[in-house]
Amino acid sequence: MKKVVTFGEIMLRLSPPGYERLFQSPHLEATFGGGEANVAVSLAHFGLDSWYVTKLPKNPVGDAAVRALRAEGVQTGAIVRGGQRVGIYFAETGASQRASTVVYDRAHSAISGMQPGEVDWRAVLQGAAWLHVTGITPALGDSAAACTRAAIDAARAAGAAISIDLNFRRKLWTEVQAQAVMRPLVRGIDLVIANEEDLQTVLGIEVKADVTSGRLDAAAYEAAARRVASEFDVRMVAITQRESHSASDNGWSGLLFDAAADAFHRSQHYDIRIVDRIGGGDSFAAGLVYSLVTGRPAADALRFAVAASALKHTIPGDFNRVTVDEVDRLVKGDGSGRVQR
Repeated sequence: MKKVVTFGEIMLRLSPPGYERLFQSPHLEATFGGGEANVAVSLAHFGLDSWYVTKLPKNPVGDAAVRALRAEGVQTGAIVRGGQRVGIYFAETGASQRASTVVYDRAHSAISGMQPGEVDWRAVLQGAAWLHVTGITPALGDSAAACTRAAIDAARAAGAAISIDLNFRRKLWTEVQAQAVMRPLVRGIDLVIANEEDLQTVLGIEVKADVTSGRLDAAAYEAAARRVASEFDVRMVAITQRESHSASDNGWSGLLFDAAADAFHRSQHYDIRIVDRIGGGDSFAAGLVYSLVTGRPAADALRFAVAASALKHTIPGDFNRVTVDEVDRLVKGDGSGRVQR
């Protein structure tokens, strides 16, 4: 069983029931999620030895976050305990022409003050085949960015492959701040995952694409992927392609550039009816990591990742609770939604 490690912040997610506005009623549903934690959960459901590293306070909320990860099969033995609070985000699910919205309450969370020396990265990454990080954690402050750098450096020393999902969050930092921190982190990474906004804001590479028109120019994405690989010495570049017809209906596909083979791969396309889009990109990342670490060819890895993400859009909450067999069935064309008996 391949060992994979992810590092980042898990947060308490508070959401109103169904499609209600925030505080339309006095009820909020409490779950947990976060970009890197979502990837760890997916990889555990795919049958890998999935380890998640973060920092959580020694209080009942931190304990509940650890239990939530363990319940999904994630290894939590490397989680550091300390700090004052678990970050919170409020998520309101959109519908039709009303967009989904997120409100963060994560300042001074435990991981934001985490120091690189608090994790024995050499021990955590011993025997690991892959490390996955994102651009969210470095946005939390200088020390969190330094921890991300320490994880990447240790993974290189351990011989593990490394992926980074750029995941720009405008509510956390500016484009100037993101580029100053992220461009050095990306250099030499095995796999960069992004959408068109991430490439522009985080790496300064423009993609001439109008995502609101429902028409995407594949050539523009391919040109951007080639630039990332060339300018940052990246082995593979994956770009998600979302056609936003409304908050309820999206087109979904992806592209993968394999620099070593000088090959572009385009995925199948899905028209998806969205139940919850949060975690959709994370499930795409997890699908790629799982496929590549288990030896699937690049084209098959992309198809698996896009199918896994399409399924996640149908599941409430951050976590993608699907199996490899379920994803493979969709890849093979079983997207009818008929009851499986």
